[in-house]
Amino acid sequence: MEGQTGFRLSDQYLQLKSRLHRHLIGQIEERDLQIADWPRTKLRQFVDEHVRRYVVEQRLPVNTREASGLAQDVEDELIGFGPLQSLVDDESIADIVVNGPNKVFVERDGRLSAAPVRFADNAHVTRIVQRILAPIGRRIDESNPMVDARLPDGSRVNAIIPPVALDGPCVSIRKFRREPLNADDLVRYGSVSRDILDFLSEAVANRRSLIVVGGTGSGKTTFLNLLSQWIPHAERVITIEDAAELRLENEHVVRLETRPANLEGHGEVSARDLVRNALRMRPDRIVLGEVRGDEVLDMLQAMNTGHEGSMTTLHANSPKDALHRLELLAGFAGFNGDQRMLGRQIGSALDLLVQLARLPDGRRRVTEVCELRMEDDQLTTRPLFRHVLDNDSFERV
Repeated sequence: MEGQTGFRLSDQYLQLKSRLHRHLIGQIEERDLQIADWPRTKLRQFVDEHVRRYVVEQRLPVNTREASGLAQDVEDELIGFGPLQSLVDDESIADIVVNGPNKVFVERDGRLSAAPVRFADNAHVTRIVQRILAPIGRRIDESNPMVDARLPDGSRVNAIIPPVALDGPCVSIRKFRREPLNADDLVRYGSVSRDILDFLSEAVANRRSLIVVGGTGSGKTTFLNLLSQWIPHAERVITIEDAAELRLENEHVVRLETRPANLEGHGEVSARDLVRNALRMRPDRIVLGEVRGDEVLDMLQAMNTGHEGSMTTLHANSPKDALHRLELLAGFAGFNGDQRMLGRQIGSALDLLVQLARLPDGRRRVTEVCELRMEDDQLTTRPLFRHVLDNDSFERV
């Protein structure tokens, strides 16, 4: 298997695959074949037949197993995402990262490792990115070298190409889980205790407003999705996200998604626009995928004006950092009052803070659950639950 992988990563193999790919495209165009309409079995039979014939005619030193792998790779080049297709199909992979044609990495269980695939050159990477974006009407080129998009299956894609990316095209794919993690999954993985989940489920049912805090890749969206599942089904919920990932089973759910500006700089719909509009849509609760800008003031106002039980996430590494970041964002958004007034506004809006972290070995943990309270005109956090790193356990404070 190791020898097979080495062969498929060699320059000789990439050149052979490129020649065969061009040969098959020539056959398809010559016969005017509509392979996009073919069932997968018919396409596989067509590719296998032409690969075998090409190997024989060209007298290539390729054995049966190598020919089978070649056929699969060429099929992926014809109708799939090329070298990335096998990684997209692997459900154990959470993230795919491409740093130029020769450096592809995947994340499994919180750890990045090199993937046994590569591209022929920068143009090959760009071509695959364009194929990924084509069905959703987005494009990437020198005049528009960056793109952030959501695929039809919910996966998020970010791509950036030269001249902005100096060492070749870079692609990041955050894959969308077909089955979201549930409470039992998180307990089984050791991410949280049953005691904490019981407390939080009761808090959600009692309409306590929550903010989930953590660094990049700590599992904030996954945990927010779990909390949202405990919202009573009779309530009307409006979700607002940059890339729709939340999956609520409530009957009254309205899903809203932000929209970037077009190439002319027009048509942007921001999170703040959607929060303001959501307030006119008779919501019981608003679930904001992430607060990162001037929408913070509108979200706090919503939580203070009859929309208790609303939730959001925030990038921060500790509860104290989270409070400072909320104050910073509010200042950028144009808050004119003093710090004590802002602290009272945040303390009145939010009841609980859930801190998440990804440990150095890739494990994700709920590290703290805090209650927000005002003491001597100062907004503070009081720990309720805490993760004990020494024995990887959870304790009630």
